[in-house]
Formats: sequence, C-alpha cells, structure tokens
Amino acid sequence: MHTNFLEKHYTNRVGWLRASVLGANDGILSVTSIAIGVAAASSERNTIILAALAGLVSGAMSMAAGEYVSVSSQADTEKADLLREEKELKEMPEMELAELAKIYESRGVSMQTALQVAKELTNHNALEAHAKDELGINEITQAKPLQAALASFASFTAGGILPFIVSIFAPLKTMVYYQYTLSIVFLMLLGAVTAKTGGSKIIVAVLRMCFWGTIAMAATALVGHLFGIKNI
Repeated sequence: MHTNFLEKHYTNRVGWLRASVLGANDGILSVTSIAIGVAAASSERNTIILAALAGLVSGAMSMAAGEYVSVSSQADTEKADLLREEKELKEMPEMELAELAKIYESRGVSMQTALQVAKELTNHNALEAHAKDELGINEITQAKPLQAALASFASFTAGGILPFIVSIFAPLKTMVYYQYTLSIVFLMLLGAVTAKTGGSKIIVAVLRMCFWGTIAMAATALVGHLFGIKNI
C-alpha cells in the first residue's frame, strides 16, 4: 500500500514571511518605544497618543517605501543579469551549454549525464535553466517589489496599531508598564507564529524577540526619563 503525500517545505514562504515579520516586529517595537519614551517624559495622554499615531503612520510609510526601493534594486539587478544571459545564449550557445553542464557535473553528476541534462534543459528553456542553475533566480526567490512593500506596510500597521490602542486606554500613571508588558506579549505571539509558519524552533524565536524588544524599549524609556519635560 502506497501513501501519496506532498512534502511540506517552507522556502517558498521566505520572501513574504521576511517582510511581514520585519514589518510587524518594527511596528510593535517602534510605536511602543515612542509611546514609552514620551510617557516617561510627559503625563499628558494627548501627547502620548499623538506621538504613537505619528510613529505608526510614518513608520508604515517608511517601511513600505524602503522595502519597495530595496526589492526594486534587487529586481533591476536580476533583470540585467537575465538580459546579459539571454545575449550570451544567442552569441555563444556552445560555451553556455558547456557552462551549464559543468554546473551539473560539479554537483556530482557524471560528465556524460551532465551534458545530456544540459542539452535537454537548453532545448526546453535555455534561459530558465541558466537563470535557476547559474544565477540562482527562480519563481520562489525572484524579487517582487510591490508584494514586499504591501506586506511591510500591512504588517507594520498591524503591529503598530496594538501599542497605539494601549496608549489610548492604559492608565496614565502605569502607561510605561502597560506598554512594555503588552508589547512583550505581542512579540511573544509574533515570535511563535513566525516560528510555526517558518518551521523553526518556537522558543528560540520568542526569546530573540523578547530580548531585543526589551533592549529597545529600555533605551527609549531611559531617553524619555533623562530628557523629560514633566518638571520643565
């Protein structure tokens, strides 16, 4: 009796997962850190809310723009490489065939088999074969600027809206403690979801999130305390 099943791989999630996790993590940390810093310096709720809102909006736009520019640069590089490869395939097909065969041979395939595979893949789609095996470009790793930008914008907003809501409803006297405690909870949940989605160890992801989150928030709280305006 044979059981048919599909192997579960996580590589195809790397692109959007990286952008989403980075955005949500930045959203939580950035907005929480701003709220904590301002709360440590001022006792006015309107000031804290305004600072958190400004951090949320500017951070989401900055993440989206930065991700779009960064991934667009990668896409431009990939496009230039593909155009150069396409030109080489037209001008010196035999050298390109030998180059492709050499790649397969270096992976442990015999010379004869490597050449045969190279010929068959070249006949099927020469540019695709060179893109995947020579340049390392495929449908999974190929740069998608708009997708990355939208993922970053949405995830930053989702992460940043949480500490923004806390700044509205948390008691003023204990605002800093509420922001820190709830942000750690948010980061722990994010770390667990990230690890589960990416197939890595949950405890490692959670501890990493909590450690660096604490460092960031402690630093801004200290700045807010040292340069506070309560007594000015």
